[in-house]
Amino acid sequence: MTNPLHFDLQSLRVFLLAAELGSLTRAAERAHLTLSAVSKRICDLEKTIDCPLFVRQPRGLELTPAGRELLEHARTILDDVNRMAADIGEFAVGVRGHLRLWANTSAVLQFLPRDLAAFLAERPQVRINLEERLSEEIVAALDSGRIDIGVLADNVPAPTLELRPYRQSRLVLLVPVGHPLAKFGRIAFVDTLAYDHISLAHGTSLLRLLIDSAVTAQRILRLRMQVGSFDAISRMVEAGLGIGVVPEAAVRDERLADGLRAIPLTDDWASRTLWIGVKSEGALLPEARELWRFLLREEA
Repeated sequence: MTNPLHFDLQSLRVFLLAAELGSLTRAAERAHLTLSAVSKRICDLEKTIDCPLFVRQPRGLELTPAGRELLEHARTILDDVNRMAADIGEFAVGVRGHLRLWANTSAVLQFLPRDLAAFLAERPQVRINLEERLSEEIVAALDSGRIDIGVLADNVPAPTLELRPYRQSRLVLLVPVGHPLAKFGRIAFVDTLAYDHISLAHGTSLLRLLIDSAVTAQRILRLRMQVGSFDAISRMVEAGLGIGVVPEAAVRDERLADGLRAIPLTDDWASRTLWIGVKSEGALLPEARELWRFLLREEA
């Protein structure tokens, strides 16, 4: 291979179009280039990597193994360049700062939408990059300085971080009306373990909490299905596929009206605290410090 710095972004874009469209002619039309210009760019790429990228078939172009490998890298590179251009371009239109916020599933689904909407309504020139992550990932990202602020569960160790209470989250058991447990006004988690459960995916702090509680009781949590959201748990429970533990704030009134019961859990751990954390408040940039204090004020 020749010098990899000789890769040209426009040539990568032309290659990507040819791979996706299966035709140099259509790639030339899409890129607003002549067919000869497109052919030359593909030829130059092949010379750079010392490998053919396409095989011509009766039905169109087919990628070689080298072409398939380059395709994945080309997509990543062009996506990164587009994001870079968008991020840098925002400074030209008055964007004042970018904040990096990671939060666990409970915070993203229950509390942050309203809080961030209120924060950004007063600060239209701030951009927030919010990602839903596991609490352990959030702790590691704060420690390494990859993010500014994190919202995490209270059952994840974070000794090196500055933590403050963000929200209280009460867990309830969702059951369909007519289920044997629906008659109870309150229930201990151990009394639910004879039934199939619907839960969030592996790795979430809530599922870990439920599994740990079952192990403590020397029982097994019977997982029938794992889904990606609390609303999906509600739908599966409503369909009679199992029962599920969810935050009370995530239970929508219309779901209860449609045939679900939300039964408070009596276990001490069922009352959870979501924490908001930073590596060091003093090291936060002004916009990040504003968000940190705003979220704490919202709790107060």
